[in-house]
Amino acid sequence: MGRAPANGKRSPPPPPPPPPPPGRCHFWLPNKRRHCANSSLPSSQYCGNHLPESSSGAGRRVPCPVDPSHTVLEENLEAHVGKCPLKKQIAALAAQPYYSKGINSGGAEAGRGITSAEKRAAVYRLTEDEFGGLLGKIRSVHAAAAMAMRESYLITGACDKWMGGQVDRKVPYQEKHVAQQASIVGNMEEFGLLHKGSTEVVAGENMAASAQAVVEFGAGRGYLTQVLVDCYGIRNVFLVERRSYKLKADRSLRQNEDATLERLRIDIEDLNLHGIEALRGLKYLAIGKHLCGPATDMTMTCCLPEQYDQTEERVHGKQSLQGLALATCCHHLCQWKHYANKSFLSGLSITEEEFHAMTWFSSWAVDGDHSSPDSYVEVEDTSSEIREPEKPDLENIGIEKIIRSMPTGERASLGFMCKDIIDTGRLLWLRHKGLVADLVSYVPSNISPENRLLIAKCTS
Repeated sequence: MGRAPANGKRSPPPPPPPPPPPGRCHFWLPNKRRHCANSSLPSSQYCGNHLPESSSGAGRRVPCPVDPSHTVLEENLEAHVGKCPLKKQIAALAAQPYYSKGINSGGAEAGRGITSAEKRAAVYRLTEDEFGGLLGKIRSVHAAAAMAMRESYLITGACDKWMGGQVDRKVPYQEKHVAQQASIVGNMEEFGLLHKGSTEVVAGENMAASAQAVVEFGAGRGYLTQVLVDCYGIRNVFLVERRSYKLKADRSLRQNEDATLERLRIDIEDLNLHGIEALRGLKYLAIGKHLCGPATDMTMTCCLPEQYDQTEERVHGKQSLQGLALATCCHHLCQWKHYANKSFLSGLSITEEEFHAMTWFSSWAVDGDHSSPDSYVEVEDTSSEIREPEKPDLENIGIEKIIRSMPTGERASLGFMCKDIIDTGRLLWLRHKGLVADLVSYVPSNISPENRLLIAKCTS
């Protein structure tokens, strides 16, 4: 049995979940704080995935080994694995010439990533002296090594029709997102990645762009690319995204007779750009508006692999990177095994454990308090089992109290320091590759607190 708190009082139990909507499965997902979205079976309160074993009458259900987000009857498992839809998708992807498992993973480190819950637990296991020493080290490293980030909120004349909302009204329009998109391309123009020119596209001629193609990583619905197509005349478009989205810009892009579009549903970690037939021999720009955590590092590695040489790329007629504009975000999801510039951290005597602690601290810059057990930044799948709410480790409650007692401003300041250090390493990595690179704040924080843009240009 667990020990009672020192004051002899136990924390009250969590409130019971609310009743589900009519016809909805009664299975409660504690981490998502909602019921299962599936409809219940006619003869049960639960859907087929969450039917209690005692009620199923047909044996035990187990997670599918191909896709654990759903379960199957154990007796049908072997037959199901052979026809699981995800397995067919994986097989089709593996046959593509641009698929190379783990090519951009960032090194030989094996194993799964570290979750935010595990990062938090590791911090809470620190002694008070260790915790204080770590905070002091972060402040010292930031003062000695972090690059200053200049403000650069730029809207060019070429984006007037986007800022005015005069685009295709079938495309979802949100002013804050349009402001971010316009400032990203404005900084690209200011940095020399896009040529200043007319807002009009003349007979399919690429009048304002310095590149023949754009590859948008973590493209989502693809609206950042649509700004470049509509306002700067980019004609060859490649959208890289592992998820499926509704309301994509694809329809509008395909209706543009002068533009060609290829959407690649693949994880950036597994993308080999040299395998994209339509990209060969083209000068291209790499962009990304929402590259969460390690996606930024994997994008840089994808475009600038270890053996990258700018002159060799041109001599052999391969696709030629012209520059990058990558909006970094969600630093709390960063992983040591993917981080591009481990040598920068090692030179500052930052260990893998300290790096993961820094990534956890980084969320304080955005939400101010990531110390609550309910403040999850990533949701683990609970579709196949009921999990008890996480209970605090009473032996490690000291660090948690210290964190909760820290002023919000102090936590936010430390969070920004951690973000600065992480992005400084990325900036220096790009410069080491021979690119002219900068780190800017591309929109005010009241538009988006995730407002960091890594921008770089190839020189030879």
